[in-house]
Amino acid sequence: MSIKTTSAALLAAVTLLAAGGCAGDRNQYDATGNFEATEVVVSSEVNGRILEFPISEGSPVHSGEQVGLIDSTQLHLQRLQVESNILALESSRPDIGEQLAPLEEQLAKQQRERQRVENLMKADVTTEKQLDDITSAITVLEKQLDAQRSALGNSLKSIDAQIAAARAQAEQLEEQLAKCRICSPIEGTVLAKYAQAGELAVAGKPLMKVADVNNIHLKAYLVSSQLPQVKLGQKVKVYADFGGDEKREYEGTVTWISDRSEFTPKNIVTSDDRANMVYAIKIAVPNDGYLKIGMYGGIKL
Repeated sequence: MSIKTTSAALLAAVTLLAAGGCAGDRNQYDATGNFEATEVVVSSEVNGRILEFPISEGSPVHSGEQVGLIDSTQLHLQRLQVESNILALESSRPDIGEQLAPLEEQLAKQQRERQRVENLMKADVTTEKQLDDITSAITVLEKQLDAQRSALGNSLKSIDAQIAAARAQAEQLEEQLAKCRICSPIEGTVLAKYAQAGELAVAGKPLMKVADVNNIHLKAYLVSSQLPQVKLGQKVKVYADFGGDEKREYEGTVTWISDRSEFTPKNIVTSDDRANMVYAIKIAVPNDGYLKIGMYGGIKL
């Protein structure tokens, strides 16, 4: 046998051994996939220069925690102006009772005078014309009072409407001021940082990516024949592959089963290599700090 033939045979043998090893590794799990986590890309909601953004990749963040600040000087000045307008409008609100008091006093005086004249008429001391004059004066005062009350009421409604509009504007500015604070919407770790202090933030521009690495899950794929063996809430064995012979075993819980089949992803191998349609499932796994996003893993039902 020539050296060339011997080399070819040796290469074929190594290839078969490698293929057998891969097949054995694939077949030791009922399904395989990759570890994932809930990832959120935090984007700017306002335009402005970033004044503070001290976090770095790998930094832990809490839900609602402020991690940066965008310049809000102009918004703050606008809010002060609106608050001043509200104070001015409130001070201009008419006191209806105080402004109507003089007319009401005149009307009450004329009504008392009419009562006196009526008593005098019963005693034939005065004339009916004097009573008519007082009655006419009372009618005029009542109309003046109604007109004044209506005018003051309309003025008050107009001012109140302006105050309500100004307060709504103040609330909008307050909301925009809140958006100047860069906050993490979830508890997690900063995976990527896309901006730095001093740069200009534009509404919609990504600032950072945060992932909840404490609550990680394995997204694996099952063939239809395996679905009867799986249900929501079921406990399964999850194995994380750290490379070489190093593996860790975890207890996971099935939290989601897809209701639609899909073609087998290229990087996923099921126990049935001939199957080309699979169902995705997610298994929640408590992270002890060793599990990383994108890591390869497998499950045993």
